[in-house]
Amino acid sequence: MTGTSDLSSVRASYDTVAVDYARLLGTELSGKPLDRAMLSAFAESVRGDALGDGPGGRPVADVGCGPGRVTAHLAGLGVPTFGIDLSPAMVAVARRTYPGLRFEVGAMAALDVADGVLGGVLAWYSTVHTPPAELPVLFAEFARVLAPGGHFLIAFKSGDRRGRLEHAYGHPVALDVYWTPPELIAGLLAGAGLTETGRLVREPVGDEAGPQGFLLARKA
Repeated sequence: MTGTSDLSSVRASYDTVAVDYARLLGTELSGKPLDRAMLSAFAESVRGDALGDGPGGRPVADVGCGPGRVTAHLAGLGVPTFGIDLSPAMVAVARRTYPGLRFEVGAMAALDVADGVLGGVLAWYSTVHTPPAELPVLFAEFARVLAPGGHFLIAFKSGDRRGRLEHAYGHPVALDVYWTPPELIAGLLAGAGLTETGRLVREPVGDEAGPQGFLLARKA
């Protein structure tokens, strides 16, 4: 499981598919009750800690937010959420679709967020194009922006292999896709100071090519 992430290729691919991605996946969560359950548990954890003075506690960053559908879902659960994505086209779609929410262009490895200010960070399949060897850099950045006691939720493809996408959502793309063991995710998070509080691995739904993993963690 080696490789080097190519952010320019990831950005270009998602710029290309942005509109159709949003159209095809806009209601995806409605058919995935376990995914919604993990998002609900994450939202309840953030709200319950009330790390900030505002309603719902400190804000949550949805990193790699794409067209904003999961950002909006979290906001609907009472969590003050904003989105960050590498793709300007994805951010443009998110802003048009959810004008009441904040979306910014940015890279996960260098978030324009101050240290220790967030109540939560969500990475909903946004690390699947990152080689496992590069995940510690991302996890350290997520830990940096979390307040003490803040929560982290990651959704990922559970396994131990690398795939290649040359066509997706009706368009040519150039994307490596990494399937990562939950134990590796948990160990790397622990190395960044994020302690696992729960995990779920479910069987594939629809056209998914394998098991899907979800892991909750908390900053000490």
